[in-house]
Amino acid sequence: MRSTGLVISVCAGALFLATLPGTPLAPIAAEGRQFRSGARSVPIYVTVFDRQGRLVPGLVREDFEIYDNGKKQEISLFDNEVQPISVAVMLDTSASMTLTLDLLKAAAEQFVIRLLPDDRARVGAFNDKIQLLPAEFIGDRDELIAILKNDLMFGNPTRLYDAIDVSLTSLQSIEGRKVVLVFTDGDDTGSQVGRGKVQQRSQIEEVMVYAIGLESNYFNGQYRVRTKPDRGLRRLAEDTGGGYFELTKASELGATFTRVAQELHSQYLIGFTPDVLDGKTHKLEVKVTQAGMTARARKNYLASADRLGGTP
Repeated sequence: MRSTGLVISVCAGALFLATLPGTPLAPIAAEGRQFRSGARSVPIYVTVFDRQGRLVPGLVREDFEIYDNGKKQEISLFDNEVQPISVAVMLDTSASMTLTLDLLKAAAEQFVIRLLPDDRARVGAFNDKIQLLPAEFIGDRDELIAILKNDLMFGNPTRLYDAIDVSLTSLQSIEGRKVVLVFTDGDDTGSQVGRGKVQQRSQIEEVMVYAIGLESNYFNGQYRVRTKPDRGLRRLAEDTGGGYFELTKASELGATFTRVAQELHSQYLIGFTPDVLDGKTHKLEVKVTQAGMTARARKNYLASADRLGGTP
């Protein structure tokens, strides 16, 4: 089965006011702020929803609880103000998306045009090759949109997890929050890197993964093929605190990419100082104390002195 995807890697976020799904959000003006990890701080980016799935703004430190391996922690970091974003957008341009590429590019453009003045981005494509343009993260949205429209290559098969791995590498030198957003309509068909490796990397390197899956039908030259999104993406997204969206209509792409931009710009930054740095993976749980609200955040972190800095 051939598949295609879109990978968007994002670093740091700007707070948006919550609204009903599909309604445009007005961003708070960017102030050039960016969180940098302090000694032994465990940063957690949290998305909060109400019962209707709407994003919830205006919460305070006392509305959250953090649990490390089941033990409640004191919240030492809380921030809901604007932070810059660094984005790498990668479109899978393999055969199954041939008839939907224009919609996919338009959806990616909807994401790019929502970048704020201090945000930076790169865009590219993956199939049997992987490209990521330009060489550095830039803030020129017009140039990024031109790359989306004119400079992307096509081919087969689909190196989905290789593309995520390349995205993780591109984010290694970036300060602040890191996110990979993956779009696909099928399975990985050509990667040398597996889901397990990218999941481990995303955990250690504190990268949030978003995934958008699309069920599609296309003619491969001999018969019609029905594709379903790679099953590993849901778990990858859930473990890292990102969202997973599975679509049945390509017409929903634009609204979904807009929704992802809204979420990334509406997240709370909270954190704590761990009691022990034992080099092990610890389970994380974030709760919202207000009734009817749900928190989504990464499910684990590596309690490493090398990663967090210092010892208790």
